[in-house]
Amino acid sequence: MSSQVPSPDRSRSVHLSRRGVILSSAALAFSGLSAWSARAAEGGVINEVRGYGSLRPDPAGVLDLPEGFSYRVLSSAGETMDDGFLAPDHFDGMGCLELPDGRLALMRNHELDPDESRLGPSGGRPELEARLSGVPAFDRRPDGRVLPGGVTTLIVNPKTGEMERQYLSLAGTLVNCAGGVTPWGAWLTCEETMISAPRTLSSHGWIFEVPATAEGPVTPVPLVAMGRFRHEAAAVDPGTGVVYLTEDRDDGLLYRFLPRTPGRLAEGGRLQALVLEGGADSRNWRRADMAVGETRAVRWIDLDGVEAPADDLRIRGHAAGAALFARGEGIHLAPRAGGGSEIFIACTSGGSRRLGQIFRLVPGGAEGGDVIQLFVEPTDPRIMDYGDNLVVAPWGHLVVCEDRVGLRTNHLRGVTPEGRVYTLARLHMRTELAGACFSPDGRTLFVNAYSPGRTFAISGPWAEVSDAAT
Repeated sequence: MSSQVPSPDRSRSVHLSRRGVILSSAALAFSGLSAWSARAAEGGVINEVRGYGSLRPDPAGVLDLPEGFSYRVLSSAGETMDDGFLAPDHFDGMGCLELPDGRLALMRNHELDPDESRLGPSGGRPELEARLSGVPAFDRRPDGRVLPGGVTTLIVNPKTGEMERQYLSLAGTLVNCAGGVTPWGAWLTCEETMISAPRTLSSHGWIFEVPATAEGPVTPVPLVAMGRFRHEAAAVDPGTGVVYLTEDRDDGLLYRFLPRTPGRLAEGGRLQALVLEGGADSRNWRRADMAVGETRAVRWIDLDGVEAPADDLRIRGHAAGAALFARGEGIHLAPRAGGGSEIFIACTSGGSRRLGQIFRLVPGGAEGGDVIQLFVEPTDPRIMDYGDNLVVAPWGHLVVCEDRVGLRTNHLRGVTPEGRVYTLARLHMRTELAGACFSPDGRTLFVNAYSPGRTFAISGPWAEVSDAAT
């Protein structure tokens, strides 16, 4: 049985900026959401609410969007960047940060392994390998070549929408999957790997911090107190400085890091894992341990030996009572109406059909009392299939990237505060969508196609949605 705790009010969830909203004509397009309760199947998708309406075929055959929306390609894998290196492939997690001069820094991960130098910033070219060997880098292959993973920074002019320059900002890391922006203007990039010697000179599975203002490759410092595991994404609570972390494994944990000094992660702190009170398998694989909408109380336990040379942190944590989550991936934090924060977590292979889940974690503040809710669990791939990276839009809906690579087409899905799903975009490239993030003014959605890598800027009649419209 689940613990008897009050369920969070869904009508108040994922509200970011709803006070004093003036409904524009674009927002009125949403006014039929509550009335449009019947599911509508169209173009191989099922929309539980209307969203922005039908998708229009892209004449270029790349990205279908609703009427009134358009995209531009800001950056493509393999093109020469402004520092002379090549834009690495495998575009993954990404964050958008405003710079002091008003420009935007898109911090973009590259999920590359040791044998993919030809896809990295050198492209495998000897002359670029020689240049790369002279920049600050975390690690190398045994043959001396700098590892190809890392971060690139794209500087975007918000007035023109143009990318002004792009360059390498972190080098020598591996399988940089997702991460998260910080309130102090940095990007946390996460290694989703446990590779170590003899394939590399050092161990991997760390988080690194890259300031948005960095003009070139920073000196990489692994944040070892935040644990060594297959990191996926991070979300920082601006009120407490606590960092919430996901782990991309079928038997992964949900973590939080309590920094010794908020905003100074390199000074260390405590790593903890989430425990579901009353016990349950959140994955719902063998039986329905959690129903959609159900809320459970949680607590946190301290972890030791967080550098985990044996790759056993999750195993030891689960043995001590920590709950299992199925491939925790995207995580994003938003303010709650009335104060405090809420955190949304995508678990890509969770659910009875293993199509994915989205959880909603509500920290209880200084008094404790954290709760977690199973927010979404699709039972039909036409509704949502393998939700991965996610972001809370400025008007309160979730935008979720699908990651079902293969024969299926991937989509961007929207999720209303009531947990109802609609389709926002369709990608015709046979690859995943990743790295969705909004400009601070909410006018542009940036998102990546993984490989061949493309970074898109999507604009259109984005609308703030009033409570009445949902």
